[in-house]
Amino acid sequence: MRIPESELIINDDGSAFHIHLKPEELADLVILVGDPGRVDMIAEFLTDIEFRHANREFVSTTGKYNGKRITILSTGIGTDNCDIVMTELDALANVSFKTREAKKKHRTLTILRIGTTGAVQPDIPLGSPIFSLISVGCDGLLNWYADRDSISELDMEKAFKKHVGWDKNLPSPYFVKASDKLAERFKDCSVMGVTISAPGFYGPQGRVVRLGLAMPDMIEKFESFKYKGYRITNFEMESSAVAGMAKHLGHEAGTICCAIANRYLKSSNPDYKALVRNLVKLSLDRLTC
Repeated sequence: MRIPESELIINDDGSAFHIHLKPEELADLVILVGDPGRVDMIAEFLTDIEFRHANREFVSTTGKYNGKRITILSTGIGTDNCDIVMTELDALANVSFKTREAKKKHRTLTILRIGTTGAVQPDIPLGSPIFSLISVGCDGLLNWYADRDSISELDMEKAFKKHVGWDKNLPSPYFVKASDKLAERFKDCSVMGVTISAPGFYGPQGRVVRLGLAMPDMIEKFESFKYKGYRITNFEMESSAVAGMAKHLGHEAGTICCAIANRYLKSSNPDYKALVRNLVKLSLDRLTC
């Protein structure tokens, strides 16, 4: 079936509408970062750089590490941006931009988001790498797609909503597992966590400046939630969309973040750039080994 121009917009140069990548420029290995400036930092580790594109918050490059081709792409902040990025990456891989039809043979991408995060458990030190084994989407994004329940851990979702006393005015959260293959690569060098993917930095993560919260005790409730050996480990803002969209679309995806704050202890480390650089090097090594 041909995908209409209004549903998948292709630029005049043959690139995807927002991220400005062309099908032949996309590698099978993809690293996503939120900060556009972080693309150039990661590119310092690469050889054989092919290009650098920039459009709004979407900056990209493709090069090689350990002889393997990797695409680096920034998403900006938020799951709404990741919805755009994940949809367009999949289209580049699995839709013919010439015929506008889905390809007969599915191409599976391996996608790792590298970012920063705030821990919510007192025993997670600043600087710890946290791999999002399960991502909790508090944004409602996947609720807009068909068969949302097929990729969500429904029993855990139900237990979480009951424990927290989930406000009826908030989007129903979804719980999505990361790729088992990626989790295996990072299990011995990171905290295996359950990550709250929040739709904002302030209220949705329990921060109070001048506005009160719908769930004033949310940090304490999140920290105390337990389910079959799992516990909430951290906050960030993109992992649920990356994991959820990838699961729907047939890709291997996960998120690993450096803890630069601890919300429970109310501590932070603003001088974290060296820690992120170390995490990037670790991730590149694990992805290409």
